[in-house]
Amino acid sequence: MSGPESPALPPVLPTALTRLTGVRHPVVQTGMGWVAGPGLVSAVAEAGALGFLGSATMTPRELRAAVRAVRARTDRPFGVNLRADAGDAAERVAVLVEEGVRVASFALAPSRGLIARLKDAGVVVMPTVGALRHAEKVAAWGADAVLVQGAEGGGHTGRVATTVLVPQVVDAVGIPVVAAGGFFDGRGLAAALAYGACGVGMGTRFLLTAESPVPRAVKEAYLAASVADVVVTRKVDGLPHRVLRTAFVEGLEGAGRTRSLLRAARHAVAFRRLSGAGWARLVRDGVALRRVRGLAWGQVLLAASTPVLLRAAMVEGRVEAGVMSAGQVAGVIEDVPTCAELVGDVVEGARRVLAALAGPSGSDGTGITPVR
Repeated sequence: MSGPESPALPPVLPTALTRLTGVRHPVVQTGMGWVAGPGLVSAVAEAGALGFLGSATMTPRELRAAVRAVRARTDRPFGVNLRADAGDAAERVAVLVEEGVRVASFALAPSRGLIARLKDAGVVVMPTVGALRHAEKVAAWGADAVLVQGAEGGGHTGRVATTVLVPQVVDAVGIPVVAAGGFFDGRGLAAALAYGACGVGMGTRFLLTAESPVPRAVKEAYLAASVADVVVTRKVDGLPHRVLRTAFVEGLEGAGRTRSLLRAARHAVAFRRLSGAGWARLVRDGVALRRVRGLAWGQVLLAASTPVLLRAAMVEGRVEAGVMSAGQVAGVIEDVPTCAELVGDVVEGARRVLAALAGPSGSDGTGITPVR
């Protein structure tokens, strides 16, 4: 939807997130490489939630085109997720500033300089973190909010469960906290608000929507998965990575070091061809990975190959030859709604839960005595 700005409806559940970003609902669609493109993000924005373009698999030119494509479809706020360790992070930040993007998130803690550059331009900065110390660091550096992902979340993950990590961070920082990792319905949003968070972030749940570009065969693999089929492996890129367990992933687990590195080198070369990146950029990114994450060169090579493994599944639909990042909620999701249906159900579900808990004791059949 383009043209004159449409009137914004009032929030059903107003929180610090809705006030800070201008979205109607305290729901965030996280930035997923190869998945969170203009189609999904604009649908999320039109549904009243905050969508993030996943820019890690885009060149700066592709990122600018994607931002403009979202703008052509909606006048609602949206954001861009960036890799703080990318060698061209400053160039990507410049794209956000020049294009007037409302919110920036980061897969890793951004530098103080990047935060300052964005804030000076009026961009809301919301890094994603998986540990208390990282939340404290970015808050001290001026971040406007923080998205806290617990161990249940998909992709790169930490060790602390969301139910422990979120209240820890809420108590420690003086900025709004968005809870992520394990959320998929209204009960989860109500629980996050009870913990003191201002909203929830969801990746896997938005991956399984009608507007998600993921091939049907891949969506069916997610829908067929049980909770036990969502595992954490280090064999994808040397870091803890939560994925769907498949024969391909089991093969990675059984591969020796030499075989793994040869595979990684082959895929890194393939990604260079796909992305149009020169060897200089790949080396620059590798040096940044070593500096920011403290990785050995072998792990850097594995990390460089990861986009190809994700693309094989998420773009090409080859579940037998790719990696599918997944939160544990993949084991309990059973449908593929539109983004509008999903956001509406989550917000209305949370509203009902909160209203029931605030009502007379036992009126909703729970037997819970409300706190007055």
